[in-house]
Amino acid sequence: QVQLVESGGGLVQAGGRLSLSCATPPIFTVHDMGWYRQPPGKQRELVARISSEGSTNYADSVKGRFTISRDNAKNTVYLQMNSLKPEDTAVYYCNAEIVRRYASGTSYYWGQGTQVTVSS
Repeated sequence: QVQLVESGGGLVQAGGRLSLSCATPPIFTVHDMGWYRQPPGKQRELVARISSEGSTNYADSVKGRFTISRDNAKNTVYLQMNSLKPEDTAVYYCNAEIVRRYASGTSYYWGQGTQVTVSS
């Protein structure tokens, strides 16, 4: 079982900033990585994704405020969140597409989730 280790998150006032990171064990080859979030009482939604080449896509609600990046040498993805709003409050999950070691193809894995709370 592949474990993605998330860190960061916490409580911040509206307008503040937080950063998240998510590390995948370096023995794996990782393709796309991303961040999703699940607000209270709602479904999980895409926040941002980044390919191994660095191509990114963002949810419209976070464009211009959040930045996703990655360090391929460390198999780590980051999310810098600026100008946070109360509606950004959610549990944030990282996701990684990992090449299978003993079979063809890839599999998707999730981090354990980290709480981000933005107070008004």
